[in-house]
Amino acid sequence: MNDTEALEGELLAAIDAAGNEAALEAIRIAELGKKGRISEMMKGLGKMSPEERKEAGPRLNGLRDRVQEAIAAKRDVLAEAAIAARLRAERLDVTLPVRQGAAARGRIHPISQVIDEITAIFADMGFSIAEGPDIETDYYNFTALNFPEGHPAREMHDTFFFAPDAAGERKVLRTHTSPVQIRTMEAQEPPIRIVIPGKTYRQDSDATHTPMFHQVEGLVVDKTSTIANMKWVLEEFCKAFFEVPQVKMRFRPSFFPFTEPSLEVDIQCDRSKPGEVRFGEGSDWMEILGCGMVHPNVLRAGGLDPDVYQGFAWGMGIDRIAMLKYGMADLRAFFDADIRWLEHYGFRPLDMPTLFGGLSQG
Repeated sequence: MNDTEALEGELLAAIDAAGNEAALEAIRIAELGKKGRISEMMKGLGKMSPEERKEAGPRLNGLRDRVQEAIAAKRDVLAEAAIAARLRAERLDVTLPVRQGAAARGRIHPISQVIDEITAIFADMGFSIAEGPDIETDYYNFTALNFPEGHPAREMHDTFFFAPDAAGERKVLRTHTSPVQIRTMEAQEPPIRIVIPGKTYRQDSDATHTPMFHQVEGLVVDKTSTIANMKWVLEEFCKAFFEVPQVKMRFRPSFFPFTEPSLEVDIQCDRSKPGEVRFGEGSDWMEILGCGMVHPNVLRAGGLDPDVYQGFAWGMGIDRIAMLKYGMADLRAFFDADIRWLEHYGFRPLDMPTLFGGLSQG
């Protein structure tokens, strides 16, 4: 009797001191498992006489039941303590603002946005998008575009040349997207209506120039295209891109090797307020692009007969028109990867530019 009471006191003290469920389970197995002390004592009942079993049976059964009840009660206490500790560890301040998801935090770079805007405008006019390699041959970058030998654009100080290959030919990082015009004419029968956005490279770097920049060119080739058609296309583009009801454009004679006649285009604007340019109003003018009728030599280089086909082309800097539209002062910031700048000037990923929904709704 005293041994049973002493064992009970020992076990209840051990159960009360258990610090976690693992320790409590170890006590249960050691005392109530198949080889536990209480289980071994219960097995001994079969060897006792009926009188001894009558006295020892209730005592051992009562010990077993009280130990089981103590273990169950301690397990509940430990479970509640574990929940309380977890709640303290995972406590949240519900007064804090909700953390934005990736779609809300992400931003589209202004260059990508403006390329999408340009694509939306010209696609509505029936143009398709054309692309070409960044690394070009001298033929596609210069010769096929009617650049004469000795032209300043061929000089090392302006163009990134690669080392000569085994045949002595030096490839270049394309200085404009115009080589795609030749590649398209070689591969496609007129009528051709394409726009060509892409990266270009020249050795220049300041607030409005970078060694790598973006251009978009357009090309129309068929049998009846005229300068009047070109002027309409460019006017409609400028109205849609700058999101103004009307624009005034001024076409000035110029020279480009790949067009004849060649024209530079100014657009009416108001620059009376510092750091702000408003298009479609005011008395100032700003040069925005170059254009002209495709030179017969360029048509011949593309495999077309200039006595049958004619067309027009134009080109402008994507970075420049992005700066003008969205008020960015320094072109170099486009490539600094400053998250603060991108959060300020970037666009929400799901706000895709459309002509009916708005180009710059982001």
